[in-house]
Amino acid sequence: MTSSGKTVDVALAQLRQALSSLESAVDGRFERERTQSDVEGEVRRVHADRSRLAQELDQAEFRANRLEEVNREVSRRLVTAMETIRAVLDR
Repeated sequence: MTSSGKTVDVALAQLRQALSSLESAVDGRFERERTQSDVEGEVRRVHADRSRLAQELDQAEFRANRLEEVNREVSRRLVTAMETIRAVLDR
């Protein structure tokens, strides 16, 4: 083999190595992008869940406040009824 033949073989080996490195870099990039996409999807799902839970919490707080109001009204009416009954019994 001649000197120029060895030079071509060395150049081809270097080219193969460079292509192999490039393929590895591209594969790594695709994997990072896929992972990034998975993370972004999970973040979107978490935000949607958070929004839904916040809405459910608001509704639960509204119902709790409404129940407190009804409870106070029932209590007031019971007190009025007891006072009326006492007044009738005292006659």
